[in-house]
Amino acid sequence: MPFPAFVAPSARSGKVILMCALSSVCAALIFSPNRAKHAADQDDAAGAQSASLNRVAADTTYRAQPASAASAVEAAPQPVVRSATVKSSFAEAAQRLGLDGRTTALLARAFSGEIDFGRDLKPGNTISLIVDPPEGEQPEPASSTGTPLAVRIATATTSHDLFLYRNLDGKPFYYTKDGASTTPAFTRYPLAYERVSSDFSLRRLDPVTRLWQSHDGVDLAAPAGTPVHATARGTVAFIGRQTGYGKVIVLRNPPPYQTVFAHLSRFAKGLHRGAQVHRGQVIGYVGSTGWATGPHLHYEVHVDSVPKDPLTVALPGNDPLDATERAQFAKEADRLAALL
Repeated sequence: MPFPAFVAPSARSGKVILMCALSSVCAALIFSPNRAKHAADQDDAAGAQSASLNRVAADTTYRAQPASAASAVEAAPQPVVRSATVKSSFAEAAQRLGLDGRTTALLARAFSGEIDFGRDLKPGNTISLIVDPPEGEQPEPASSTGTPLAVRIATATTSHDLFLYRNLDGKPFYYTKDGASTTPAFTRYPLAYERVSSDFSLRRLDPVTRLWQSHDGVDLAAPAGTPVHATARGTVAFIGRQTGYGKVIVLRNPPPYQTVFAHLSRFAKGLHRGAQVHRGQVIGYVGSTGWATGPHLHYEVHVDSVPKDPLTVALPGNDPLDATERAQFAKEADRLAALL
């Protein structure tokens, strides 16, 4: 039987949530044979079906199996729990878990608001996931698992769990158990830079004008020609030259945000005022136009028209589930936890 699906209320009809309580499944893995037998005996006495997680591949893969012959008659492929210990990186562990590149990238984005893979993920940490294999699939660690229903990353200090949500078009998203999105609507940095050459400041000595004034953004030094990416979706409010800024792009992002990219050498082809851009899209290239002493990007983030430090400003996440879906999402998670 495939994992239960939650159908969203009619107010947002057509949306389907696939999810599972990963912590409960993982807890089931620590049952000893005696405990499992005792639980099965209790359920059989009550006339109920019982299930246990049986190991089907060395150390890493488990499949939920019917505990009685009667239930085996109706049994269909059951959700599989897979775990891997990180040896060098998230991508390496994901490959051993059977995830393809697309799914690995999806999960990396989903967890980007929860964990810094370069800083927080260490060798010895564990990654666990639950997949719902198609009819007849025999789970092998090296095979493709499709899109996981739930994923846990356990570091030395904490665990991060995400659950799958699909919209009507089948596009996958991941949310926490309480229906919050962890995928940021903004990325922190608009380019691969070498160093911060000048910090955000309310008062600094301008190296060109030699006047004391505010520095409303950060200067990110990078080689000339380095691609500059939009840090959030938005509309081009201005593209052209401005005094001091040189070649500059101003993006009007979802309220109350606005971003500025200055000292560019050139703009991306086809970009014009009113054009729509998506997060991660290349919009220009590093240069030293305007009042610049060397190639770098001057980057600003404005919130309600007030400049904020781009390196520390709180960044918004994607839209959470609405109140009704959030309650149902959590309820279904608890219901599944009680059944596992």
